[in-house]
Amino acid sequence: MTEGYTLLGRAAEGFKGSYLKACEDPEDNAGTARQQLEQQRLEAQKKMEQLAKALTEMDAGSAIKAAAAAASSEEASSPQPENPSVAVKQVNLQRQGCEDVLKEILVMKEYKNPNIVTYLESYLVNEDVLVVLEYMDGGSLADVVSMKRMAVGHIATVCRECLQGLAFLHANQVIHRDIKSDNILLGQDGSVKLADFGLCAPLSPEQSKRRSMVGTTCWMAPEVVRREPYGPKVDIWSLGIVGIEMAKGEAPYIRETSERANYLIGKQGVPDLHMLRLPSEPIECLVA
Repeated sequence: MTEGYTLLGRAAEGFKGSYLKACEDPEDNAGTARQQLEQQRLEAQKKMEQLAKALTEMDAGSAIKAAAAAASSEEASSPQPENPSVAVKQVNLQRQGCEDVLKEILVMKEYKNPNIVTYLESYLVNEDVLVVLEYMDGGSLADVVSMKRMAVGHIATVCRECLQGLAFLHANQVIHRDIKSDNILLGQDGSVKLADFGLCAPLSPEQSKRRSMVGTTCWMAPEVVRREPYGPKVDIWSLGIVGIEMAKGEAPYIRETSERANYLIGKQGVPDLHMLRLPSEPIECLVA
């Protein structure tokens, strides 16, 4: 684990130069810049230590064997054992950053629910994090949407299962912030689970709203695009867009540029459902 701290500690080097420079700045009489940089350094160090504790460092071969062992353990605890299999998500720390990786791991590790993909283990291999998850043999909802329009009963079922997962997250003060068909996984047993928590945001009494513009453009709520304070309801908006996806085959504004889509979402929200020429049953389902 000492090696894990050493590796993750490299990310703190960027703070070190700025910090020392601020300390030597003769014009920084109030010391405000130094205090801010010191706070940033301490926060970064704390997050890296948390990530190091959450991970097991090993070489790629050992990680693969450990993932297989995790699959066998999960399968042994299943009421209907089948061939053990897992999904392994590879995340590069340089590209995604320690904070987002840590946030995703801790949320999945702490919050277990039938409508959230099951987290098994995570490993640090060089500068990549391998996150071992249960394998959803039905693929993503996006795979289904790309091949066929879904019947209203199937749309309603997926929405119900996703709402159950979101209700659980929101009750635990977590916003997903990236609900879309790619992040909804299906099982051949009919299970529906939310996945990919890299953009999730925890809430607290001190911070009950967020303002960051994050997510995937066509699924963002208007208040997110407009950078207004927002809460858990933005996930419900995104799920409504997923409902349109399932009924129509694509999200509104998907054929527009990102800039144009942002403008349209911020200005008028989602198009009139009747203008989308959807069958009456999906409209009733989405409006209800």
